[in-house]
Amino acid sequence: MAIESQVHNQLLDIEKEQGWSLLFDGETLKGWHLYNNSDSTQLSAWEVRDGALFCNATDETRVFGDLVTDREYENYELVFDWQMALRGNGGVFINVQESPEYTATYKTGPEYQLLEPAHMDTKTPLKRPGCLWGLSPQLNQVEANPTGQWNTTKIVQKNGEIEFYLNGKLTAKEDLTSNEWREKIAGSNFKDSPAFGKATKGKIALQNWYFEAWFRNMKIREL
Repeated sequence: MAIESQVHNQLLDIEKEQGWSLLFDGETLKGWHLYNNSDSTQLSAWEVRDGALFCNATDETRVFGDLVTDREYENYELVFDWQMALRGNGGVFINVQESPEYTATYKTGPEYQLLEPAHMDTKTPLKRPGCLWGLSPQLNQVEANPTGQWNTTKIVQKNGEIEFYLNGKLTAKEDLTSNEWREKIAGSNFKDSPAFGKATKGKIALQNWYFEAWFRNMKIREL
């Protein structure tokens, strides 16, 4: 009952003083649009449902597309709660470059993996929840909560250095300006995407894959 009575998608006075702002107001899609398709958000799979930013990915009448922020961000701390449908697979991309020359968010933006525990990728090191998808395994082993339960993510980026957290544990850490990062890309499935992982500033994107997903309490502060 205590959990259900909590107020979501709002900032405490102390959070406002610390510079936090909401990325999702709990009522509208203000501040967001579809990647490379700014005029179709109202027809998309993304909607507000019961105070959550919901991806209605199973409704084939809706417009498919990743949801991206209107603004770009460089040095920031981002936190949000999420859950996926049973066996669900999704992601959050950072430093996304939006341009007609790039056909998808993953062409430029590294991905924080979102995964429901029953999904088969849970056993694949480079695809586990909270990891840098396809590039780095979890730094510390942590399991995502199953559908019906919320997970909490934190992403920090400062001067090109990023940290990913899942439910309070550090899961990834990289310097996007380093030779080691470039070598990882060269040895990955992203080696043929010339703009991938190069930017240290860009938009934040939520993946519209094939599974329902819920987000709430999306807060960001610039560092």
